[in-house]
Amino acid sequence: MASTIARILLEVHTWDAVPRVSMDEQAVVRPSQDEIDDESRRLRRLRILVQLTLETIGGGDLSLEDASRMIAETRNLALEMFPGKENAFDLLYRPKFQRMMHAVYRLQ
Repeated sequence: MASTIARILLEVHTWDAVPRVSMDEQAVVRPSQDEIDDESRRLRRLRILVQLTLETIGGGDLSLEDASRMIAETRNLALEMFPGKENAFDLLYRPKFQRMMHAVYRLQ
């Protein structure tokens, strides 16, 4: 019995048990040029949207509530363009909005 278990374990832990797949056989998913262009357009629009929002808030003509609502709407639009990227938005753009809000509205 021990020899049977040892033989099975040996077979499982040898390199021969791992199927070998060459690079040619692997399914490499590459985006098409249209997909790349579409993502570039969406990213450019997002950058413009964020910059316009920052400049509008920086003008100081909005109330605190309106500025907060504008940031929330910008985030919603960003997530419509890039679904599932909440963390990326929060890491990249939230600090910029927070700095602007602190500078304009003297928030603590």
